Amino acid sequence: MYYEIRTYRLKVGTLPSYLSLVGEEGLAIQRAHLGHLVGYFHSDIGPQNQIVHIWAFDSLDERERRRQALAADPAWQAFIPKIQALIEEMDSKVMRPTAFSPRP
Repeated sequence: MYYEIRTYRLKVGTLPSYLSLVGEEGLAIQRAHLGHLVGYFHSDIGPQNQIVHIWAFDSLDERERRRQALAADPAWQAFIPKIQALIEEMDSKVMRPTAFSPRP
């Protein structure tokens, strides 16, 4: 299992708009293509204006195939500009759990 951890730093004051847009429109598009959402979080203590979402994939090939399908979806292409203006910085990493790690 591979976990993709995506962290976005939003522009100050845009968190409510971002969460509305993703909750009402974006997440359904993502889930249709990406599959297993482990969690979607926003910061409360520590660095502010951060969003973290974690997706699980059986393999890196599956991740690539699913991400390509998402990128090609016209609904996703229409949605992306709505949130891009709210994001200042993006980071994505892929992690593998250790043999002794609990699994979600």
